Amino acid sequence: MLVASWLDPQADIWAHLRAHLMPLLVRHTLLMVVVVGLGVTVLGVGLAWLSACCEYPGRRWLDPLLVLPLAFPTYVLAFIYLGVLDFSGPLQSTWRGWFGSSPWLLEAMSRPGGVLFILTLAFYPYVYLLARASFISGGLAAFEAGRSLGAGPFQTFLRVALPMARPAVVAGLTLALMETLADFGAVSIYGYETFTTAVYRTWFGMFNLTAAVQLASILMLFILVLLLAERYSRDQRPRQADKRPSGHRIRLRGRQAWLATGSQALVVLVAVLVPLVQLLAWAWPNLGQITGGTMPRVIGNTMLLGLVGAVTVLAGGLLMLVATHKVRRRYLVLGELAALGYAIPGTVLAVAIMLAFIRFDQALGTALAGGLLALVLAYLIRFVRVAWGPLDSVAGRIRPEYVEVARSLGVSRWYRLWRVNLPLLWPGLVTAFLLALVEVAKELPATLMLRPFGWETLAVRIYDLTVEGQWQMAALPSLVLVILGAIPVVVLIRRATLVR
Repeated sequence: MLVASWLDPQADIWAHLRAHLMPLLVRHTLLMVVVVGLGVTVLGVGLAWLSACCEYPGRRWLDPLLVLPLAFPTYVLAFIYLGVLDFSGPLQSTWRGWFGSSPWLLEAMSRPGGVLFILTLAFYPYVYLLARASFISGGLAAFEAGRSLGAGPFQTFLRVALPMARPAVVAGLTLALMETLADFGAVSIYGYETFTTAVYRTWFGMFNLTAAVQLASILMLFILVLLLAERYSRDQRPRQADKRPSGHRIRLRGRQAWLATGSQALVVLVAVLVPLVQLLAWAWPNLGQITGGTMPRVIGNTMLLGLVGAVTVLAGGLLMLVATHKVRRRYLVLGELAALGYAIPGTVLAVAIMLAFIRFDQALGTALAGGLLALVLAYLIRFVRVAWGPLDSVAGRIRPEYVEVARSLGVSRWYRLWRVNLPLLWPGLVTAFLLALVEVAKELPATLMLRPFGWETLAVRIYDLTVEGQWQMAALPSLVLVILGAIPVVVLIRRATLVR
């Protein structure tokens, strides 16, 4: 659908876009990739090295908290910090009262470019988690080997430990940048023009779906470049023997120890505690509305859509598992297709699915466009990778002897599936369902653009209120969504054994 849309050029719209919007979109997109990419890499790798290989006061308490930014949707972090750092917000007002003028840093954070700081805070855990796992598996042993050869600590880290972790860092960076390019809520709240906001405005502002699809296809070029770069990095990585973690952490003392503790505590403060406290402060006067007005209906819509979407995504993940398990070639092909689906931004999916459904309705006389089917299909394409990953991981650890014993007893295939396979897959099923449920609940652009008329979810309610600048009214649905988003993060912390 993206390629076919160029058969209808839309010359008038593109004349306007080329003259007034395209240079700004390209400039903002490239700036976003460079700044956020550099930020998540430095922050994620630095925190991962401290967490995996060093010992300092408070490490066991701070390690799990560094993952909690994943529970905050970017649009929630965006409106919190825009309200806190705004010219009339508490920080700038207090500073002006003390010193007479606002500092340039707070003023810059409240402008459109401040969204780059928000995206860095929201997405650094992708790099942190993968780099931390790589450092634990062999980084400390390599560091000790380099030190034994007389190299200094910093030189050993740069020339030995970091290159070994490069594939993991690049994978985490790719995920973070794909999420950055796909973001719609945070950039909309800050007024930072990107391709995702341009797609939305072209469709709902200029009422031109074809031009919106064409803009979406340009955004997909950036996504494909990222995927190709990640694949090249994966193919170029050196083959290494498996290594066990040394278990002897680098014990930091004195100033180094307190710098490590302070840096992690500062990140937790800025990325978790400040947003959470501000949400509670804004939501506290309105807590009674959670059981009154339209809030129960909005929460019910979110849960219903989340359950339907999560069950559909889980079923798609199971089908992919059956089709790919122990079949290498299909595994690679379907795996790449699933990864591409997760990489497609919600705005791109929305316009492509809507255009396809409109043509389908015109050909068959149906009325599928604008219904829940289009929205659930978008969730399936976008998040099937989220469900397939945990299922495939658990299936790879199941010993084939269990299934062979059941087959030798003469039981049917469906009985084996019900009594043997599914119980063994249960941990992966729970994790996949929770991850899919929360991803569906937090998804904003596809829900906003494909939802049936009058269908409101927590994400849509938050977006509508924040666009109007009603931060305090948006705090209550945001708090509910953050609590929901914390569930899979807690599961991730427990299953990944982040505290060791």
